[in-house]
Amino acid sequence: MHTVVVGTSGVTASDVLAVARGGARVELSGEAVAALAAARGIVDALAAKPDPVYGVSTGFGALATRHISQELRTQLQRNIVRSHAAGMGPRVEREVVRALMFLRLKTVCSGHTGVRPEVAQTMADILNAGITPVVHEYGSLGCSGDLAPLSHCALTLMGEGDAEGPDGVVAPAGDLLAAHGIEPVELREKEGLALLNGTDGMLGMLIMALADLDRLYKSADITAALSLEALLGTDRVLAPELHAIRPHPGQGDSAANMLAVLAGSELTGHHQDDAPRVQDAYSVRCAPQVAGAGRDTIAHARLVAERELAAAVDNPVVLPDGRVESNGNFHGAPVAYVLDFLAIAVADLASIAERRTDRLLDKNRSHGLPPFLADDAGVDSGLMIAQYTQAALVSELKRLAVPASADSIPSSAMQEDHVSMGWSAARKLRTAVDDLTRVLAVELYTATRGVELREGLTPAPATRAVIAAVREAGVQGPGPDRFLAPDLAAADAFVRDGRLVAAAETVTGPLR
Repeated sequence: MHTVVVGTSGVTASDVLAVARGGARVELSGEAVAALAAARGIVDALAAKPDPVYGVSTGFGALATRHISQELRTQLQRNIVRSHAAGMGPRVEREVVRALMFLRLKTVCSGHTGVRPEVAQTMADILNAGITPVVHEYGSLGCSGDLAPLSHCALTLMGEGDAEGPDGVVAPAGDLLAAHGIEPVELREKEGLALLNGTDGMLGMLIMALADLDRLYKSADITAALSLEALLGTDRVLAPELHAIRPHPGQGDSAANMLAVLAGSELTGHHQDDAPRVQDAYSVRCAPQVAGAGRDTIAHARLVAERELAAAVDNPVVLPDGRVESNGNFHGAPVAYVLDFLAIAVADLASIAERRTDRLLDKNRSHGLPPFLADDAGVDSGLMIAQYTQAALVSELKRLAVPASADSIPSSAMQEDHVSMGWSAARKLRTAVDDLTRVLAVELYTATRGVELREGLTPAPATRAVIAAVREAGVQGPGPDRFLAPDLAAADAFVRDGRLVAAAETVTGPLR
């Protein structure tokens, strides 16, 4: 099994994906253990002094003015975890919780949190045992960390609350730890606070969304190329020299992908046939511009994610010179903004895909295709309602594009009076990514049928490979009306698991 070693300088996106989705094992480097011990020494020295230090010998948030005596500090750290584990709503997905836990461990290992090495090792042990705390949908405002979600994870570390075992069965966390030979942790000064104060949930969801969107934007280039073919559009608008004079990198990559997929097609460029037209509609002609803008948005979001992966987000933090300083680095604004930005790009990509689908189904705009691509229009409805489903998804995506980060709601008796709502931005982006997958699946289903109905003209080798693969996957081609939902589900799975991109790349080679 793949092993990820956590040091003091952060981790990579591929590390997060390996642990969250791939079940990779986690180990602490010797450097990390030494840094943990050194920072803990600083905290222990401050804890022994009479002067109050936030997070070490005081209360939290609006209660930070109270000095806590030494005999109550273990109770203080235990209480912050218990009281902050106040989430409600449906359970969060296992991969999100594993990303959340791993990213908190990454910050702990930076040596800036003051957590003991044995606490960090127990965090790694829980991940390696496949134990996943039960975390709920609601409870984070994206400031002072993803508080409730991280608290539910810290509760498991203490052997309290509920968690899911490697077999998928939810059980008391203490029983699961005991079954795997893991001793619960008794938290000491600052440790409870250090386990809660991070942007780890929203960052983990951003990293996973970026990985999914890399695949989906390539998928969108392929489905757009298929639609262009089915509509007898021109590929001349994809010429590199046209995109060179508007040098947005994503636009050029998207156009290059479409051109590669369409290479060798006999269906492109029939503008002066039976239904002459000067130009293709915007949804066809501007596909690289819209998809390319999304690709550039992804590039910006990835830059923000990489910076956050290198960060040590906690409050207070232990500095190399021995100071323990309060700060505002836990505010989720940088991550929240790009999560919302991506939701806007996703909604627009879905919107243009839906317009191409609608054009393929309208006999007045499809340049010779049968109404709704039906076998016997009137007796058969064809793909009419598949487009309704796609339109409903696009409408939801437009609602999901409303930014969460433009909102703020005060908390903690007005001490925490401006928050990022980054967790909410991440949660709605996950829904948006799922919906985009379904939208592209409907375009794929429609466009492949449209291409197959162009008898006497040979599609491009790459599109032929896609059609063959999607038919092999159980998505049926043209014919009389049938129960459509299973076909759409099969098309969704074909896009979702990467088989669409893989089928095209058997001909084109790696797409951009």
